[in-house]
Amino acid sequence: MRPFVLLIASVAALGGLLFGYDTGVISGAVLFITRDFHLSTALQAFTVSIVLLGAIVGSAASGAIADRIGRRRTLLAAGAIFGVGALFSAFAPSIGVLLGARLVVGVAIGFSSVVAPLYISEVAPPGVRGALVSLYQFAITIGILAAFLLDYALAASGAWRWMLGLAIVPSLILIAGMLPLPESPRYLFKIGRDDDARDELRRIGGEVVVGDEERSIRASLSDKQGGFAALFAPSARAALVVGVTLAVLQQVTGINTVIYYGPRIFQLAGISSAQASILATAAVGVVNVLLTLVAIFYVDGVGRKPLLYAGCAGMGVSLGVLALAFAQPELHGSLAGIALGATMLYVGSFAYSLGPIVWLLISEIFPLQARGLGMSICTLANWTANFIVSQFFLTMLERLGRPLTFGIYAVLCAVTIAFVARSVPETKREMLEEIRVSA
Repeated sequence: MRPFVLLIASVAALGGLLFGYDTGVISGAVLFITRDFHLSTALQAFTVSIVLLGAIVGSAASGAIADRIGRRRTLLAAGAIFGVGALFSAFAPSIGVLLGARLVVGVAIGFSSVVAPLYISEVAPPGVRGALVSLYQFAITIGILAAFLLDYALAASGAWRWMLGLAIVPSLILIAGMLPLPESPRYLFKIGRDDDARDELRRIGGEVVVGDEERSIRASLSDKQGGFAALFAPSARAALVVGVTLAVLQQVTGINTVIYYGPRIFQLAGISSAQASILATAAVGVVNVLLTLVAIFYVDGVGRKPLLYAGCAGMGVSLGVLALAFAQPELHGSLAGIALGATMLYVGSFAYSLGPIVWLLISEIFPLQARGLGMSICTLANWTANFIVSQFFLTMLERLGRPLTFGIYAVLCAVTIAFVARSVPETKREMLEEIRVSA
């Protein structure tokens, strides 16, 4: 792998910082926003989840935008929009303005969550594509951990405006990093800029790869159908079913309830102070970062499906432990330790499996003519599921109880294993244009 390819992938992966930082920072900030604006339980949940409505809008539009103006410019737009939303969040005089600003932040996150993995997959050589696309998830975990640590540092003063306002830093990093980078050569071939596309292929892989890559890309472009016609053609229809299902399963197995409401879960388990519960959540964030490295190092060797099997099994076991622990009232003295250990196992298992590999697979399985729109629809499904799960998590805790809530998530992990075994293809080391998904 050339250093230039690693540089491109690393900078594009910074789009994950936008996602990760906001995902992590709101878990601590909402404790103090609730105090200052006197929020009800329903409004607390909506303050957390309104960013997901923005992400739904952003992900729905981003595929078409990326096909029109390019992958690189769409990522630049994501960075700029995120920065504007972060500033308005910091200076919000009322809960209404704060909700509007978080909606804007969500649009930017929706853009980056589609286009960053798409861009990386289109520039990465087949043998390291899994590792490079997994850098996106790694950036998400770095953003989450940075937000947790910042929440902890500012928890004593309750400075939620600083927590939200400092989100402008990852947006500026993304913009500065993307400005000198090239456009995706596959996108350049698609819009007829063949000479520029060949130049970029040479920079990425050297002269030896240009012929094979160009022939493969041109073969995929021989189908003149575009848009929804290409997406619902036989070659893409099965990929759409697999991609949408994986995107939904990534969320309904419960990951963002732990990320968004980690401090709340630990308070329920007996860690009383806000600062201590945020610190426990930060420890989970460290596990999230470290275990994502497993995917980066092994996804192209071991493969996608074995990591999914192992990760989903670990998630299911840890959720079962949480459910059993919360069902035993006599465990009050040790419940905090059990909850922290099970949560670490759960997040760690997700970090090397469903976390990075879902983004990787949905960036791989679509033919070029349908890739932008296909990824957009899969990501739209992901954010919609994310919104529903995060919006109703607190209600589920209140009405179903903690054991049943976590037990449902554990069962859905088993469902995910069964779906992967039946329907998900192994894509390691295959050229993008050679990947096929059967019905």
